[in-house]
Amino acid sequence: MAAAEDKKGKILMEKKNIDWSNLGFGYVKTDKRFVSNYKNGAWDEGALIEDDTVTISECAGVLQYAQTVFEGLKAYTTEKGQIVIFRPDLNGERLEQSAARLEMPIYPKDKFVEAVEATVKANDAYVPPYGTGATLYIRPYMFGTNAVIGVKPADEYQFRVFTTPVGPYFKGGAKPITIKVSDFDRAAPHGTGHIKAGLNYAMSLHAIVTAHKEGYDENLYLDPATRTKVEETGGANFIFVTKDNTVVVPKSPSILPSITRRSLVYVASEYLGLKVEEREVLFSEVKDFAEAGLCARVVFLIVVVAAVLSPIGKIVDHGKEIALPSGMESMGPVTKKLYDTLTGIQMGRIEAPKGWIKVIE
Repeated sequence: MAAAEDKKGKILMEKKNIDWSNLGFGYVKTDKRFVSNYKNGAWDEGALIEDDTVTISECAGVLQYAQTVFEGLKAYTTEKGQIVIFRPDLNGERLEQSAARLEMPIYPKDKFVEAVEATVKANDAYVPPYGTGATLYIRPYMFGTNAVIGVKPADEYQFRVFTTPVGPYFKGGAKPITIKVSDFDRAAPHGTGHIKAGLNYAMSLHAIVTAHKEGYDENLYLDPATRTKVEETGGANFIFVTKDNTVVVPKSPSILPSITRRSLVYVASEYLGLKVEEREVLFSEVKDFAEAGLCARVVFLIVVVAAVLSPIGKIVDHGKEIALPSGMESMGPVTKKLYDTLTGIQMGRIEAPKGWIKVIE
């Protein structure tokens, strides 16, 4: 593969021959991945390797008791041609919190960011060009590797980071979607809903497959304790807008805190001057909101066909339809402002708060 130099003399790898504009959200093997092992109470230095396979014991802790946590974030190309990552330090913090909850060793946040940066840099030929609607998905994850037959934490672990170029999560880009109220619970009261553990996602698979078969884009999960309050979907947090333009964000101990949601709350308050409420949201309130959106736990970034914030046009509760006033044709006005401002920050058109944008040098 040929290489070129930019104006500063930096060696740039020629982009892979991929139909970027028609990428789905699936796995494409890239050249390098980062691997670090935990043994005898310490992490090794880790290294970039070419082998994409994982070899572990048939009795490994991850296989027997699902002792695994993960993160998801993206690298993308800005209008100026820079490769950047959005707030990776927060992903590192969340991985630390998830690992602690599952009795796994902490992989330090600073090392996490370094590993992510190194992996993106090693695979920069797979970072899609600006304007294609595609991004480079980054998957850091950790799992128990040694044999564990009794119910207890593993003693040895592996931390890995791989990348894969992807298109938008929701087909059709940032167009209003339809969701259904699920009969299932995403998490248990006082359980692990607030961390990014593989077991949480495994338990939501049946619900999302069922929703797709019935023609819906996603599920709306109610709180597991009373089933009267809005929680989240299988892969995103909710943001609502009242008729007086107040931004309302559901609050619950069993919701996984989305980095995108945290960013949108800041944008709403500090950039747009909107009133923001983070509180419990009764499902009975939903019909009175003017707008609703899903902010993914992974930042879906490209402006052209993004899902930083996917607007919700309709919610179906066992045959009863709740049609949001913003409708099924386009984003509501406040949702659009939030979307435009956050993507403007990500793309460099609007000045970002300090530390939000990590440039890959």
